[in-house]
Amino acid sequence: MGLPLVIAGVQEKEIDKRVRAALDQVGLLGRERIRPIELSTGEQQRVGIARAIVGKPSLLIADEPTGNLDPDLAVEIMNIFKRFNEVGVTVLVATHDVHLIGHYGVRRVVIEDGRVAGGEDAPPPLPSIVAVRGEAS
Repeated sequence: MGLPLVIAGVQEKEIDKRVRAALDQVGLLGRERIRPIELSTGEQQRVGIARAIVGKPSLLIADEPTGNLDPDLAVEIMNIFKRFNEVGVTVLVATHDVHLIGHYGVRRVVIEDGRVAGGEDAPPPLPSIVAVRGEAS
């Protein structure tokens, strides 16, 4: 989990501190020696989140982070993202579960067929731009 920090040249003591802090943030402190196969699906998902935040990103992008989780675990994962957002991390979640997102009172943008289709505060549609090759004089 700390490999990106090793590559970035972060001191070992700082790596240990940041890995433990990331695991603590997702509720897995004390489980760092457990093999991945022994973790539940929800715990594996939280390890993925810890891995994403160990580098202290300003932007966290999550693609279907609750897709394979039961409703209680999905809420738990979304609450983790909410806590990150509350301390200044921008969190972008792509999900089909609009009901789950609706409980958080966050900005929502709906995309249909690859285009912004609506949602609260959705930006206005972009104008179409057509480039035409000019003729030589």
